Amino acid sequence: MTEPIGFEAARAQILAELAASLGAVQPQAVEALTDAILSAQQVFFVGVGRVLLSLSAFAKRMAHLGVRAHIVGEITEPAITPADLLIVGSGSGATLFPVGIAKLAHAKGAKVVHIGSNPHSELSAIAAFMVRIPVRTKQYLQDEIDSRQPMTSLFEQSLLLLGDAVAMMIIARRQLDIASLWQYHANLE
Repeated sequence: MTEPIGFEAARAQILAELAASLGAVQPQAVEALTDAILSAQQVFFVGVGRVLLSLSAFAKRMAHLGVRAHIVGEITEPAITPADLLIVGSGSGATLFPVGIAKLAHAKGAKVVHIGSNPHSELSAIAAFMVRIPVRTKQYLQDEIDSRQPMTSLFEQSLLLLGDAVAMMIIARRQLDIASLWQYHANLE
């Protein structure tokens, strides 16, 4: 049983864990991800559960920046082509649905990038490269950063913030005016 924890202590723990997890991500991999997004005609995102929520936020922000972004399985999802990119979010790299979609996209000639923790997963055989967020997953790999948060919360949070970092990098590369981006924000609110 864990000891009681207040908000200040929880906040400090979460922020320290996020600093460690994002600090362990290789900058070259994030640069490669940014390059892949900018060179693709369309970018597809696949994941499940809370990972899908983080990826959905990532995709939405990419759409705000002019990237043709899609979530796999949405009713308006177009066909994937060899000119496109599939971003697979899976800490373990073993989740059935994302792995199956990655195999299908790879077979159709699309570039596949894995954002996860396990560099030895089945996805390593088909992903062009991996952006590794080396945090605790259900596999408890020896070199993963541990977390006091439940299950894979640290991975999901890190994934969300990684997407925001990529967005900032694209804004800088394209020299976009942040104030002008509001024209792409949903307005049926």
